Amino acid sequence: MNTLYDSSTERYSPLEIEQYWQAAWEENNLYKTHSPRPDQKKYYALSMFPYPSGNLHMGHVRNYVITDVIARVHRMKGEAVLHPMGWDAFGLPAENAAIERGIDPSDWTETNINQMKKQLKLLGLSIDWEVEQATCKAEYYKWTQYLFLELFESGLAYQKKAIVNWDPIDNTVLANEQVDANGRSWRSGAKVEKKELKQWFLKITNYAEQLIEDLDKLENWPEKVKTMQKNWIGRSNGAEIKFKIVGSDDKEITVFTTRPDTLTGVKYIVISPENKSFDSLIADEFLVELKKFRKDIENISEQDRIAEDKDKKGLSIGINVINPINEEIVPVWVADYVLNNYGTGAVMGVPAHDERDLKFATKYDLGKKVVILPYSNNLVGADQAYMGEGIMCNSGELNGMESKKAKLKIMDIAIKNEWGKIKIQYKLRDWLISRQRYWGCPIPIIHCISCGAVPVPKKDLPVRITSEKNEFNNKDIKFIVDDKLKVCCPKCGGIATKETDTMDTFMCSSWYFLRFADAKNQNAPFNISNIDKWLPVDQYVGGIEHAILHLLYARFFTKALKDKGLINISEPFSKLLTQGMVQGITFKNPKTLKYVRSEQITDPEDPKDPSTGEKLDVIFEKMSKSKYNGIDPSLVINKYGADTARMFILFKAPPEKDLEWDDADVEGQYRFLNRLWKLVNKYCAMKHDENIEELNNNFNEIKLSRNEKDLRRSINLAIKSVTEDLKDEYQFNTAISELMKLVNSINEYYDSASPHVLKEAFSVLIRLVAPFSPHLAEECWRKLGGAKSVHLQSWPLCDASTLVKESFELVIQVNGKVRGKLNVPTEISKNELEKLAVSSESITKWTQGKDLKRVIVVPGKLVNLVV
Repeated sequence: MNTLYDSSTERYSPLEIEQYWQAAWEENNLYKTHSPRPDQKKYYALSMFPYPSGNLHMGHVRNYVITDVIARVHRMKGEAVLHPMGWDAFGLPAENAAIERGIDPSDWTETNINQMKKQLKLLGLSIDWEVEQATCKAEYYKWTQYLFLELFESGLAYQKKAIVNWDPIDNTVLANEQVDANGRSWRSGAKVEKKELKQWFLKITNYAEQLIEDLDKLENWPEKVKTMQKNWIGRSNGAEIKFKIVGSDDKEITVFTTRPDTLTGVKYIVISPENKSFDSLIADEFLVELKKFRKDIENISEQDRIAEDKDKKGLSIGINVINPINEEIVPVWVADYVLNNYGTGAVMGVPAHDERDLKFATKYDLGKKVVILPYSNNLVGADQAYMGEGIMCNSGELNGMESKKAKLKIMDIAIKNEWGKIKIQYKLRDWLISRQRYWGCPIPIIHCISCGAVPVPKKDLPVRITSEKNEFNNKDIKFIVDDKLKVCCPKCGGIATKETDTMDTFMCSSWYFLRFADAKNQNAPFNISNIDKWLPVDQYVGGIEHAILHLLYARFFTKALKDKGLINISEPFSKLLTQGMVQGITFKNPKTLKYVRSEQITDPEDPKDPSTGEKLDVIFEKMSKSKYNGIDPSLVINKYGADTARMFILFKAPPEKDLEWDDADVEGQYRFLNRLWKLVNKYCAMKHDENIEELNNNFNEIKLSRNEKDLRRSINLAIKSVTEDLKDEYQFNTAISELMKLVNSINEYYDSASPHVLKEAFSVLIRLVAPFSPHLAEECWRKLGGAKSVHLQSWPLCDASTLVKESFELVIQVNGKVRGKLNVPTEISKNELEKLAVSSESITKWTQGKDLKRVIVVPGKLVNLVV
């Protein structure tokens, strides 16, 4: 390829350099994935693939640059590297944008993908674009449908009527994980409503125990993520207790409790308002009130219903039950805080030993019975509940027994008399995957009047998205014409209809990492032998916001596919890095809470609201369009180059911490790259004929000056430190600091070092820089005479012998105060150190005429003379 610029110039021109090398890498297919050789280690580096919004933001840049550095280092270490990219391309934003513009979502999405792909290439990422995937392409979603049918055949996919979360703005169902703590949609922000609809679910609950137990195997995952998943799965060890309904021979209410030791203190039972199993036993006057109660709470979110700070509402339904442990009669209530889809949908109320129960009992005058006393015998107040362990009381034969022993005793009695059993319960609910939208993966099911839900034969996949471009308008939701739904049942041949729901987009992202390992397979989603070669992913990089949704679903999918015999791994991601957010300077009115654009600020030293004149807060917040604090990556790249943007992103903060954008720090990285560029040009001006790719490391045969030894020590210290910083706990910022130190050392010893040592210095420096600033490193390597790409060179290895100093500076103290310094051999003994210190000319004036009481020697550091 012809050079597009004058490479002999000493001026650093990042845009010209970067454009040239990006084109060269693409032409030479430099980052093509090669299958690992039998003697070669593999490394799979993956960033969470983006939704193609059309514009790259700084959060994207940080994510992809981090993964790129990791991939480049492992490639230079001689490993076979898979570093792919794809697009999580289905979803509501594209559909809504298409409706607004009257175009097909596929056109909108394709345009955005092309635009973002160009932006990503400007960063110089070492991505193999030949394995690129987009979830909206039929050649991908065909296999999403195939895997759905595999789950359906295993009994893990099923359809049922259920009370679901309904987003009234986006007109679709949401999974529980997609409703935030305030009961609002994760995407539209709408207050979520409740509806009863027939929906498709995946039995993720079948894997609850595996999902929670296997978290302990993920040693290289952040503890925060593992804790979030544990809490979401919510394992509780407890018991199920049966309470017989008074006046009924066969009806009973089963409750789940983690505190069977408090059973003797039950004052009431509460069931979920949605539980209609006992309506036939409820008197008419109570039933009327119950129906009204149900109506009042139907649009209250589950989060609001169970929130501790919310007032709890209840209603007596005129039914009583018998407490099996003591045969006391206990009233039954309904209450909004009991959810029908958790546990048995019924709980026992023990006001004396549960704060929530006490508040509810106090509100409705249901009484309180203390059955456990603290070990200290210090009674709690009447308005408090004692929730700890202690000594049983008011419990008949259990009185005086420790509560933890009473728990076992009660369960022995319960099991023996068949009114109770030990039970493990989970908060995790089955994954609701139905979406009432068009732009998603069609569910490959046909509904037959005679046969029920029938899977589409796998040979007929994909079930394509049924639309015509001229069908798009603001009124349509599904974009499906009725006659397109009619098909023949593949089982009986009768008239049937297609399923009209599409899948949750998280279905597509729950297996995409598997497809990259066998991206061009047209006969299956993947071949197990290729999965064995590449999986699990060695390093996965993405945001903490995906801790529950995507990461939990991907783990479930992996375990389900393993049980089907399709893959051999049980966890998809060996190592997880959740990078921090990129924050920008933000101007906010503390009174109105409105954000102000920076260009509206006339005095940055005293920023005021242009509308009200009120003083503004100046804070760092996550970059966002709505906060007017975003930085367009293309503006930074056009001004400073991609290498500078990469260096800043990596240097400003450790990867897991939030990063505060600062233009001054960007300038600082640009200056550093200029210094490096000038240093390389200075060396190249000496017209060296040696091949930079061939190093003679026989330094033991060459007599080196002290300065040369010091430079070689700096070179190998840099290798050691940078390698360690890029190994386990990634410290890109300190690695770059080591590169700066090495540049300083080369400058310091440049004039006193031989060409042989300088050649080693530049060879190591450019190879260490290569993962961080790939374009500049490539150009410098070529200027230094490298024939092959620097990214195909081997990662430098540390020569440990150079790190040992032949001498060191000995500090001499008298009575703890520094009085002199000596340069002494490293191998000197303690006795010799003492002799040198005592006889040193600079010390005798401080010790003359005084008694030497003690000598303290710290080898390698100091001697302290106590006189």
